[in-house]
Amino acid sequence: MASLKDMRVRIASTKATQKITKAMQMVAASKLRRAQSAAEAARPYAEKMDAVISNIATAAAGSPGAPVLLAGTGRDQVHLLLVCTGERGLSGAFNSSIVRLARERALALMNQGKQVKFFCVGRKGYDQLRRLFEKQIVEHVDLRAVRQLGFVNAEDIARKVIARFEAGEFDVCTLFYSRYKSVIAQLPTAQQIIPLVVEAPGAKAGAATSYEYEPEEDEILARLLPRNLAVQIFRALLENNASFYGAQMTAMDNATRNAGEMIRKQTLIYNRTRQAMITKELIEIISGAEAV
Repeated sequence: MASLKDMRVRIASTKATQKITKAMQMVAASKLRRAQSAAEAARPYAEKMDAVISNIATAAAGSPGAPVLLAGTGRDQVHLLLVCTGERGLSGAFNSSIVRLARERALALMNQGKQVKFFCVGRKGYDQLRRLFEKQIVEHVDLRAVRQLGFVNAEDIARKVIARFEAGEFDVCTLFYSRYKSVIAQLPTAQQIIPLVVEAPGAKAGAATSYEYEPEEDEILARLLPRNLAVQIFRALLENNASFYGAQMTAMDNATRNAGEMIRKQTLIYNRTRQAMITKELIEIISGAEAV
């Protein structure tokens, strides 16, 4: 059995840990508001951009001059998985849920005889994926030095992806990230971004409206598609940022409560042990007095 001194040290250590987790919870809650606002503000633009491109792509369907980012290579053999995760941990299952979705997709594709490559954005996803797929990771982007995510970060990633696509390194690119729903709910999401998946004309309200374009549809798409790729990646980064702080806030809240419960149990054991030792000493004193 541990001594009273050991128990006091253990209780003090747990209280110190509880202070740290409480502080991290408050920091995450503070940063979550800003991250959530940024993610929600980016959604309408990304969705509208997607709707505009879908409409133009529908009009340009079947055109021999359609951009390759829309039409694809005509093959489905090499897949690039663009996995976006966080740079830090202590956020529950946030990072592992994204990695799990990407890993399941990779294994399913490999079972079909496809070749899989990974483009990792974020240290945690890279650290987990390299345990099984180290030789298949073709690039890793570390954003630990970035204090505030900007569109320039997404543009840089998009340029690297497009450069690899134009070099013929892959046929299909799928983006993995976590969509923010609430503090307690983050949804791991897989979105194909190359070639772009175009919805049917009647899938959205107003999508069936006919437009005339100047310049031609193919020329507009050639300029919009690379920007749309950067927009979708930027949206994923913002959604991930909000999801991370939401998951971290929940995880630290649970850790704080667990620490409180552990302190209560440790204090109870300490008091019982101390009481038993005092009782034992009193019995020894009384027994000695009676013997005299």
